[in-house]
Amino acid sequence: MAENHIIDLEEQKNDLGKVEISPEVIEVIAGIASSEVDGVATMRGNFATGVAERLGRKNHGKGVKVELKEDGIVVDVSVIIIYGVSIPEVAKKIQSNVKQALQTMTGIDLEAVNVHVVGVQFEAQTEPQEVTEE
Repeated sequence: MAENHIIDLEEQKNDLGKVEISPEVIEVIAGIASSEVDGVATMRGNFATGVAERLGRKNHGKGVKVELKEDGIVVDVSVIIIYGVSIPEVAKKIQSNVKQALQTMTGIDLEAVNVHVVGVQFEAQTEPQEVTEE
């Protein structure tokens, strides 16, 4: 989950006021941008997001973590990919898509977009195989 800080866009200050963007907004934008990439089966969420989705509530920020650091903003994306795709190519497309979407929609420059491939989905299965964290 995102930290409870507001991102203050200093360069967006003008006579009308200032613009603040919640980290949850960045999570949603990054989540949608990641899931649009060909080769991504699903985003990885936790137990709570899985329950919420089964109850009909869509969580577009699932699988995305935003960290506000002194050097800039770091986005971590956890994905499950489709078996047979090139993992390095898909990861690079995710990084590019997330960076471009956030730059276009918010004007925010990212320090890093880290992609974590946590599982592979096979065509014959309905549920993805996740790698267990140790």
